[in-house]
This record gives sequence, structure tokens and C-alpha cells, in this order.
Amino acid sequence: MLKTKMKRPGIAINSRRCMACYACFMACKDEHCGWDTALSKSEPELGQYWMNIVEWERGDNERHIKTATVPTPCAHCADPACVKAAKDGGAYKRPDGIVIIDPEKAVGQKQIADACPIHAVYWNEKLNLPQKCTMCAELLDDPDYPGFEPRCVEACPNQALVFGDLDDPESTISKLIAANKVTPLEGLPAKPGNVVHLNIPSAFLAGTVAYPEELEEVCIGAKVTITCDETGETHSMETNWAGDYEFEDLPKGKTWTVDISFDGFKPVKYTGERTDHDHYVGITYLEKA
Repeated sequence: MLKTKMKRPGIAINSRRCMACYACFMACKDEHCGWDTALSKSEPELGQYWMNIVEWERGDNERHIKTATVPTPCAHCADPACVKAAKDGGAYKRPDGIVIIDPEKAVGQKQIADACPIHAVYWNEKLNLPQKCTMCAELLDDPDYPGFEPRCVEACPNQALVFGDLDDPESTISKLIAANKVTPLEGLPAKPGNVVHLNIPSAFLAGTVAYPEELEEVCIGAKVTITCDETGETHSMETNWAGDYEFEDLPKGKTWTVDISFDGFKPVKYTGERTDHDHYVGITYLEKA
């Protein structure tokens, strides 16, 4: 039982703040490689990532490229598939919501690893054992442990990982979740477990506006409005100091119309721009009205 007396301890992972420094990854490795606890056997030094850092490059044009990073441990699901797949108590959910794989009873039960929809349960060939993140419960249960957070949270230098009581509406973690966009990992139900992902990007629509090409000058303050053909959803902004515009977190698989206007120049309209992926419309060179 957690010494902090939290009803439902959890981690909020804010992808917007993650800078891919891998401090959480290394802290997890440091804690779980080389020694056993009552809740886990030693994690192999290679081949397993109880805190996996998922990264990808965003954008379809070299003029506008971004990266996204999503730290991904076990989600400690509300209705864990691994627990359903386990036999003889090989995996179980604690009253506080933390999901544990029993390091003795789960031996030989590869179906526990196979059941995870986000591949956060790993198969240890040497030990013949499924293994995963414990949320450092073995430490947090220990009254002599000087810390109050899982090691990954403790190590994060940018507050991308926040630990707290999910059932306390006044806790820092609850307020953080309420103020941001909950974005469940693909394959998980909409109702999060004890790990809540925030602000995982969906798709952006971006471009650049410039004066007539011969002037070789970007246009600052041009108005750009996008309208979703399917839903009528609209968004507007002005181009920045570099003449760029970017609409982030748009729904995927939609078609958009882009309208660009600037005083003294002819308006420009683009149709059929898709957000099947992160899309850069291109450079728009204005013509004088």
C-alpha cells in the first residue's frame, strides 16, 4: 500500500513538454536493471524498455518539419487486457489501480505480453517471464524510501511527467489533466487508466505567405482561415514573423479549404487540402490587387 495514502496514484504524460532527453528512460533502467524486488525481476539491460520513448518526424515537406515524442510506459489500464489473459494470478490490478505482473506466478505465461494493446508488456526470454512498468510501486510502498514519486517522474527535467492522486480533484495532476487535452494512445479505450496521456499531436496544416516572388520577402500579418469541408469547422490566424501559419491538432482524414487575404493583394483560395497526415500547403506568393 502506498505510503502517500493516495486513492488512485497516476502519472500524467504531457507530450507537449517532452523534449526527448531520455532522462525518464535512463532512470527506469537504473532502477530496474540488476536487482529483483517483490513486484519484479531484474529488467534486461538490452531489448526491453519499460519506459519506451516513441518518436516520429512530422511533415510532408522539408520546409516545415517537426518531431513528436510520446513517453510510453504501461498504461495501468482501467480494464487491463493483461490481467484478463493471465492465469492463476499471474497479473492483477491492485485496489489503487496499479497493474502488477507477479514475477513468480507469471512464469511461462507469454500470453500476458501478447495481450497488451500498446506492446508495453515485454517478454524476457532468459527468465521466461512477461515484464513491465510497476509505477515503482515497490519503492512507493516502502516507508523507508525517501522519495514520493516513481523514478521516471523524479528524473524528468521539464515536468512532462507529473505524479499524483487522480481521485483528488485538487491535486496538481487532476488540475493538469482538466486544463489539457486527454489523448488516449491508439488501441486503448477512451477512459484512461492510471497513466493519462495529454496533448499527443494529431495533424497540422501549415504554409507560408510571401509578397510577389521577385521581392523575396515574407508577408507578416496575412489572415489565413481554414474551413473543414465535412464539418464546417473553421480556424483563423495571422502569419508570423517568418510568414508562416500552422494549424495544429486538426482531426485526421479531413478535407480543408484555405483562404488567404492581405490588404492590397488578391485573395488566394486552396481547396482539397487533406489532413491524412501533417501537411504543408506550400509557399503562397501574393499578387497586387
